[in-house]
Amino acid sequence: MKSKILKIALFCGILTFCACDDYLDMTPTDSVSDKTIWSSVPNAEMAINNYYNYISYLSNFDSGQSTAGITEGFTDMLKYGAMTYNAHMYVPNELAYGGTVLTPTYVSAYLGKWGKMYEYIRIVNQGLSDLRKWGTGIEDSEFKRLEGEIRFFRAWLYTDLLKRYKQVILYNEDLTQIKKDKPLSPESEGWDMVEADLRFAAANLPLADKSTSNNTRLTSGAAYGLLSRSMLYAKRWDVVVEAYEALEKQNIYGLVDDFADAFDHEKALNGKETLLVYAYDKNGVSHSFDNYFAPGGDENNSVSGGMGTPTQEMVESFELATGGFPDWSAWHTTSGTDQTPPYADLEPRFQATVLYNGASWKGRKIEPYVGGKDGWAAWKVDAVPAGRTTTGYYLRKLVDETHDFSEQSQSTLPWVAIRYAEVILNYAEASYNLNKTAEANNAVRRIRTRVGLPYSDKAGSSLFDAIRQERKVELAYEGQYYWDMKRWKLAHTAFTGTRVHGLKIEKDDAGTFVYTYVDCDLQDRHFPQKMYQIPLPVDELNSNSEVEQYAEWK
Repeated sequence: MKSKILKIALFCGILTFCACDDYLDMTPTDSVSDKTIWSSVPNAEMAINNYYNYISYLSNFDSGQSTAGITEGFTDMLKYGAMTYNAHMYVPNELAYGGTVLTPTYVSAYLGKWGKMYEYIRIVNQGLSDLRKWGTGIEDSEFKRLEGEIRFFRAWLYTDLLKRYKQVILYNEDLTQIKKDKPLSPESEGWDMVEADLRFAAANLPLADKSTSNNTRLTSGAAYGLLSRSMLYAKRWDVVVEAYEALEKQNIYGLVDDFADAFDHEKALNGKETLLVYAYDKNGVSHSFDNYFAPGGDENNSVSGGMGTPTQEMVESFELATGGFPDWSAWHTTSGTDQTPPYADLEPRFQATVLYNGASWKGRKIEPYVGGKDGWAAWKVDAVPAGRTTTGYYLRKLVDETHDFSEQSQSTLPWVAIRYAEVILNYAEASYNLNKTAEANNAVRRIRTRVGLPYSDKAGSSLFDAIRQERKVELAYEGQYYWDMKRWKLAHTAFTGTRVHGLKIEKDDAGTFVYTYVDCDLQDRHFPQKMYQIPLPVDELNSNSEVEQYAEWK
């Protein structure tokens, strides 16, 4: 059954009664009882449909992983270019620069999501409690399927809490355990709960059917995919391997031939690489990703676009199409060069991820140069770029090339929340940590073969470096990189004492382009080690006498 997601569908059954009496009738006419909702499969499905919106909240479109903007903006992968103080503008730069601004209140507000996560956990636990109370007449396999859906969402919510906070407060469907003062549980107990929920979901949700486009609910494949991701954070390598092997045995999923097709508006919805996708709907559900990231020269973009753009560091992370990295030293000059950068020679994932000077887009060529249609702006000097790039690039991946802003401001490009390439890379990393070198190498080779890149077997730290490299370029801008660098404990060195760069492009009267290497930060970045654990919010500390702030944040 395909994992295409239903749009938000509020349960709207209403029981109404008509009478001629003049007295006030206090019978509610705008709701139905819990028993009515949870005692039949169709009604229960409609109630659970509301949980599907959490996929959008937990994902990367708009501000799913951070209210400051996509988390790549805190790394060397993306530069937010505006100086005005707001999300997708200066706030992500503040987080990247670190320093005294990184207070518990500030960090919790932009990266925490504690309150909202627990609000959703309370809702799904209520649903599971009601299903068990009122759904006793539902046939066993259908009951377990519904329970599997609910437990899938609880597992995802707790995964996102655990990767932020490590120790969290655990609640299940026993609502009598909810109380004002409740202590944090050990991290291992949190992952125990996540693993149990996803194992149940994987065992009781149906298999995907890629031959039809009429399937709309969660599948066993989606549960195994999330189990693979969650257990990577938990460092339960054997379970990551088990999840991959279970998916391989299903013989449903694989890599699409063309990397770009994994994110195509139509092909992604039921493609063999898709395990879970949120299908935004023009009739009601949409997102603002294109408004934020489309090239500045796109017509009728009410937000102007280009708020965050790929960095030179990210561009240089891509290999040549034949393998190996080009020598970029000729373009690391502050005096400028008229040599054309080797964009056309880079591998397919670069072509599908980054828009560069002269790249084809919507029937035109990208013009990220001074005075060009898309334009260029100097960081800080031009405080409001208004769609102009500060790095010389724009994001292509996840931006909808078919989006016509004159017809609709918001975007409806599907968000592929879990795809098989990630599962393969999770398996590669788990195999490496289990000293299964051959399996890890084969997984890396599988990813590279899809884009025509050669690969020779590696071992030790060289193998780990190869896995990191493939995760960075394969999963770029999908919301993984920042959290990867945190769980690897590499962020405090990779993102401290560094700056991101770009190319200022100028076109002379003869039509020749001159490329000048520019500093796009003008100050060093800083990732203190306390950022490996997000601080508890002040509201929880003030209202719950059983918890205290983590030691790093006191």
